[in-house]
Amino acid sequence: MLRISNAVSIPDSEIEMSAIRAQGSGGQNVNKVASAVHLRFDVSASSLPNYYKQRLLALRDKRITKDGVIVIKSQQHRSQERNREEALNRLQQMVKAAGVLTKKRRPTKPSKGAKRKRLENKAKRSQIKSLRKKVDLD
Repeated sequence: MLRISNAVSIPDSEIEMSAIRAQGSGGQNVNKVASAVHLRFDVSASSLPNYYKQRLLALRDKRITKDGVIVIKSQQHRSQERNREEALNRLQQMVKAAGVLTKKRRPTKPSKGAKRKRLENKAKRSQIKSLRKKVDLD
């Protein structure tokens, strides 16, 4: 059972994991041990609330296929168990992030006083700089 929040969780039966050989250098270990983990999670067939499903499927993420299946590959660690935990953590973070609503930005304008103050400061700086010039005696 993968817990997302107090009310939302994903049963283990909906998460499909398979062990594969990891890529890259690693000597004999990488050639003979299947330590990497492929995690597959079908969003549309899951027991997640519709809100989470819609948000996940709307994400523009390369880990989500056209069929709505999340594919996560974890091969960072040497042991299969740690890679399995890593893949589950990534899935959990992904679903949690989809559930968070971002605040909409409300456009603001500077106040009249702030505009006036800015222009006064500009004029003051201009005056200071103009007084630094060489005096022309002609």
